[in-house]
Amino acid sequence: QVQLVESGGGLVQPGGSLRLSCAASGSIFSSNVMGWYRQAPGKQRELVATISSGGTTNYADSVKGRFTISRAYANNMVYLQMNSLKPEDTAVYVCNVHFLPSGINYWGKGTLVTVSS
Repeated sequence: QVQLVESGGGLVQPGGSLRLSCAASGSIFSSNVMGWYRQAPGKQRELVATISSGGTTNYADSVKGRFTISRAYANNMVYLQMNSLKPEDTAVYVCNVHFLPSGINYWGKGTLVTVSS
């Protein structure tokens, strides 16, 4: 069993920055991809960014150049540094871990990010 707990969300003005954190605990196998997804009101969940256990990153086009995903392997943490935030970034941001090769996914409960003046 794996538990994911997000933190760092909040209210920020357009152009501002936030850093999200996700703490993973439990049976974290070495081959995995950790990532952030988001769901805005009335919209489907969408991928924001992922990072593999080997350090390969992937970003949604809408956040490239503004968001940076990173991870701390020693303590199973994953971070999302969000800069130049826009109102359209407003959403619940959810942490995910995807295990390979089983394909099993675990999800956190999410943290709300609101970008508004």
